[in-house]
Amino acid sequence: MALGRQRRRRARYLDPAILKTIGPLDVVAREVVEGLRIGMHQSPLRGISTEFTAYRSYAQGDEARHVDWKVYARTRRYYVKLFEAETNFEANLLLDASSSMRYGSGAITKLEYAKFMAASLAYLIVDQNDSVGLAVFDDRLRRYVPPKSTFGVVQDISRELEQAEPRPKTDIAELLHEFARRIPRRGIVFILSDLFDDTGAFAKGVAHLRFRGHNVVVLQIMDPYELDFPFRGMCRFVGMEGEEELITRPARVRDSYMAELGAFARAIRKACFQNRADHVLANTATPIEVVLTNYLLRRMSERKALR
Repeated sequence: MALGRQRRRRARYLDPAILKTIGPLDVVAREVVEGLRIGMHQSPLRGISTEFTAYRSYAQGDEARHVDWKVYARTRRYYVKLFEAETNFEANLLLDASSSMRYGSGAITKLEYAKFMAASLAYLIVDQNDSVGLAVFDDRLRRYVPPKSTFGVVQDISRELEQAEPRPKTDIAELLHEFARRIPRRGIVFILSDLFDDTGAFAKGVAHLRFRGHNVVVLQIMDPYELDFPFRGMCRFVGMEGEEELITRPARVRDSYMAELGAFARAIRKACFQNRADHVLANTATPIEVVLTNYLLRRMSERKALR
């Protein structure tokens, strides 16, 4: 058993399916964060807080005197320079536990992948002495862990994640509006979801969070079969949130499906871009460390360009 753990630790990245065999979510999170550090060895892992607190996108209500006009001259985008008192941040992880997240073409479902990612982010954030909390939702808020900066909150979050079971419907927009009203202190909101909901309503929810001054990171969790539609033969497609069943040959519907998927993806990216929210597409076949490493390196690159 000890030899198996050592081999896993020597691996550069852990296959998502392997994460299910490691143990409790707080242990999984520690393993993932170690892999994340390995993946960023060429560029020191200064942490999420450093990358989010040197500058923040301008939000309505910010004083114009705090805008960095030199950055605006270079980028034509408004950024507010943060003060030292603002550099310890508070993060909230919003996890979609609706029925569509139950889907998994392989050994891991989207919900399991999202749980691993949420636990890993919680560990990483607390490891940097910042605060993190968790909300589990479907068509309404089901569970909530208030943000704290001690490692005890990672265990609290892990327990809540392990208990989270999928429910029939999704209402992301209402949850985002609720959190925009609920969170008094500006911080970072991570949304972990497949986003199978009304895209226009989702965009308004993100806009509400941005209006209140929060940075928003959208981690869109998708299964590789949803992205590539590699089905063959005669198939029965079952809607996971009350939609009607469809029995057909996939070849007959693949073109229309891929067109709809493309339109959906463009709408999500547009909603995030227009509201200055980060968007990350996470394929459940990709190791979580790879997704987070690529994202953090991208943020570091963007922040360097501002300085």
